Amino acid sequence: MPAPTDRHDGGFTIIEVLIALAIVAVSIVAIGSLMATNGRGVMALEHHVALMQTARTVMTAGLPPRADLQPGSLSGQIDDYRWTVDVTPLGGDWTVPDADIPWVPELVRVRVRSPSGAVSDVRTVRLMRKASQ
Repeated sequence: MPAPTDRHDGGFTIIEVLIALAIVAVSIVAIGSLMATNGRGVMALEHHVALMQTARTVMTAGLPPRADLQPGSLSGQIDDYRWTVDVTPLGGDWTVPDADIPWVPELVRVRVRSPSGAVSDVRTVRLMRKASQ
């Protein structure tokens, strides 16, 4: 009777061990790739949130009060984020003949550029005092 270690069906062959190692290696590479993609997604989301927070800060703190807001451009920088605010006529004829309306709508465009080059462009309308004629 042969010894148990000399039997042909007593263990794994080298081919079976290599196949098992290949499967484990492919699984580890797939998990690593998934984690790297997830990390890049989290970073992109963090950059987007920071850009949106800066745009919100500009709209709340960077714009002057309505009484002081004038047509033209303002610009500045918060941390490494550069911003510009353009106030222009909304377009169209908003005057009503023989009406005493002291307000006229103006387009306010807020652009914020992040250090990486991403841009947020927010547009809104504000009522402004009509220029005295």
